Amino acid sequence: MKPRKSFRAVFSTVLCVGLASFVFSQDENSGASNGEMEKLQEKVSDLNGQLKGLEESYLETMGTVAKLNKIKVSGYVQAQYRMLMDSAGIMDATGKYAAPAGDFSGGKFSDGTRGLLHVRRGRFKIAYDNGLAQSAVQLDATEKGVGIKDAYLSFTDPWIKSVSLKTGLFDRPFGFEISYSSSSRESPERSRLFQTLFPGERDVGAQLQIAPNERMGMVSYLNLKGGLFNGVGIGVENDDHKDFIGRLGMAIPLTDINLAVDAGVSAYIGTVTNTDTTHASVVRNAANTADSIVNTRGYSYEMIAKAFKKSDDEGMLNKTYERQYLGGDIQIYYDVPVIGGFSFRGEYIQGKQPGTSSSSGFYNPGRNSTSGVYMRNFMGYYFMYVQNLGLKNQLIVKYDSYDPNTDVEGKDIGNTATTKLSTADLQYSTLGLGLVHYWDENVKVVAYYDMVSNEKAGFTAADGKEKYNDDLNDDVLTVRIQYKF
Repeated sequence: MKPRKSFRAVFSTVLCVGLASFVFSQDENSGASNGEMEKLQEKVSDLNGQLKGLEESYLETMGTVAKLNKIKVSGYVQAQYRMLMDSAGIMDATGKYAAPAGDFSGGKFSDGTRGLLHVRRGRFKIAYDNGLAQSAVQLDATEKGVGIKDAYLSFTDPWIKSVSLKTGLFDRPFGFEISYSSSSRESPERSRLFQTLFPGERDVGAQLQIAPNERMGMVSYLNLKGGLFNGVGIGVENDDHKDFIGRLGMAIPLTDINLAVDAGVSAYIGTVTNTDTTHASVVRNAANTADSIVNTRGYSYEMIAKAFKKSDDEGMLNKTYERQYLGGDIQIYYDVPVIGGFSFRGEYIQGKQPGTSSSSGFYNPGRNSTSGVYMRNFMGYYFMYVQNLGLKNQLIVKYDSYDPNTDVEGKDIGNTATTKLSTADLQYSTLGLGLVHYWDENVKVVAYYDMVSNEKAGFTAADGKEKYNDDLNDDVLTVRIQYKF
């Protein structure tokens, strides 16, 4: 019997016995009749029944409250205004603004527009936490519609409570910026690198997490996340191959000197399946001409200087190609006396990326597509500095760079008919400057300026992309207000 219930039962019994004793004592003193005694005993019995009923009702209410207390409701809404800051030279032949910003500063601008009011994110999350088991569903509602962001289950071992299994739709366990919530992130968007390699941040899979507790000593500084995923994000799976994604991290709290350091290494090991008979990869020729080259085994093949070499063969249909990333990340937090705390974050990733002729994003064209695989070696990184200014303000400086094809340079990207290189092979760098003001614990206001620079290409008039031979006018100002609950 629970102590609280036992106490109520004893209290009820004592109360009834006390009332009965009082009644009998009154009877002895006053000489009450037997009929009056029976009425008093009935009243005592009724009172005891009412007390038991109240106790049962209370216990039922407490059970309901305990269940409701396990339900966590949270979310946030981000309303913002974005504006293309460069006006000269971005009008097309019809006099409309040909917006070149793409998807990387919060979404595309429609042709003919320079300014846009919209809801960037409208998140609503319901989670149920039963201690060793959790589940959650998160939706995203904007003016474009409603979509699912998370739907997962998580189970923790009941013995050392340090190992958990998570399955469903959730963040990919790679690096830092992917899992860092958009409601907490100081910059409006993730870096171009992550937006390209991990669009939507989520994937469907099963993940094992090991997070040792403090009783395990130095081992508690380590944490590991890793699992198997479909590899297509929120899209529909198109083959039987599963991708491994994992991160080994270390958190070092140096509280004596107001310093904390987190770092990790991540790996992505996966494959994609070619849905066409075409495959292309970059080949090089120092002479910058088309030659017949004889390799060490005596076989002759044609090479074009720094261009995609296309092969079209029935044997390439359904052939698999590697998709591999290796990355490292670090976060440093330090509380500077008088000035205030700051954080410094950085990540670096390189690897092999299968894409298409027009995109360096991950290859997932669908089973009936005729888009062949274009293999690229890529590299990208970002650095971010956040300085607290008092208790309610922050200054942000962020620089990121993404080179989707490290085997070519800007001057090589042109004459598309010959080289097969496109705007998807151009390197982009972005310098972001911003201010954040926390109105209160729920409201945050952000003003952020993206200065975007692209690698200068060598397109010809026949390509129709001469504007990429110079830096595009694609700087973007974002003003956002967020309410979080």
